[in-house]
Amino acid sequence: MKLRQDYKYTFYASYAGYFVQAIVNNFLPLLFLTFQKDFALSYDKISLLIIINFGVQLIIDMVSASFIDRIGYRTSALLAHAFAFTGLFGLGIFPFILPPYTGIILSIIIYATGSGLIEVIISPLVEACPSQSKSGSMSLLHSFYCWGQMSVVLLSTAFFTLFGVSSWRYLALLWSIIPLLNGIFFSLVPIPDALSDGNGMKIRELFRTKLFYVFALIMLCSGASEIAMSQWASAFAESGLKVSKTVGDLLGPCLFAVLMGSARVLYSKISEKISLTKMMTASALLCIISYLTASLSPLPLLSLFGCALCGLSVGIMWPGTFSLAAEKIPAGGTAMFAFLALFGDTGCSLGPGSVGKAITLFGGDMNKGMLVGTVFPLLLIFGLYLMQNAERRMGGSPRT
Repeated sequence: MKLRQDYKYTFYASYAGYFVQAIVNNFLPLLFLTFQKDFALSYDKISLLIIINFGVQLIIDMVSASFIDRIGYRTSALLAHAFAFTGLFGLGIFPFILPPYTGIILSIIIYATGSGLIEVIISPLVEACPSQSKSGSMSLLHSFYCWGQMSVVLLSTAFFTLFGVSSWRYLALLWSIIPLLNGIFFSLVPIPDALSDGNGMKIRELFRTKLFYVFALIMLCSGASEIAMSQWASAFAESGLKVSKTVGDLLGPCLFAVLMGSARVLYSKISEKISLTKMMTASALLCIISYLTASLSPLPLLSLFGCALCGLSVGIMWPGTFSLAAEKIPAGGTAMFAFLALFGDTGCSLGPGSVGKAITLFGGDMNKGMLVGTVFPLLLIFGLYLMQNAERRMGGSPRT
């Protein structure tokens, strides 16, 4: 059967895997203000939902390096999609049969487990598949997270327009179908033999590699820069900028996703012609500008433009870090990808959590709270500087 032999189907399943992760990470934030009104949740409690989501993913990243090689990538992929399906399906059920906040948290814990596994296994899976440009393939792969985020916003907005936001539980049930179907697809596609050869670094070896810690910092800042904006964009637009939910979702998180995906697709086309390090440095500078624009502009539309521009700026940060690490530490293996995902998810929790705390400290002023986001791209630039210094000391090429 061609499906079991052709690696293009492995790419397709991997693309859909990142689409699933986008559903998991981006559907709930569209409901933050709805939960605040219907379930009387404070900003601190909403911030805790974000922290739990990425905190669980962080824990999975931490422990998965010890078992993925043992149980295999196919089994891990099936488990990931089973957890994602159960959590999303549960989101439409648990808050109505349990205390609402408890039900939401339980759903998040389950689907975040699946999302954490997806983050750990999909990137090394694509890295191991035959392709002409590894960094280009990685960037294209991660663009599907963006198309998933865009689809979640557009289709959810259409659903809410037709049936009302109060029908959100039924949309959660509908979104759960996608991980169910992709889990079945993953059971059929080929898995590269290189992933089961056991030749990657052990955890202890990885922790003795000084350059790994530089990539850990870059990855943390990549996750924080991206998610701090994407998680708060909907609520920021609706509450902070006083625009309608539909306008806020379309011009905030939706346009953010479109530009982030476009940046990743564009880089996949030009990856062999341009320095990835220079591209990431320029992206971090643009990210700082976008946060300042969103936070300080007196014009709501210009602030929304800053939110969207942030998507363009963070596009290549996460996949670019994976690609640089795979190039500079080629023996990193599953352990390296797992722990980089751990630090990325630490950033995904730290970024929006810091913004949420800042909003609370400033008495609910979202504009001032969003200013905290500028810290992370600044630190990312510092991390890239450390990487280049380490490379020069080791006599490496300045090309990247």
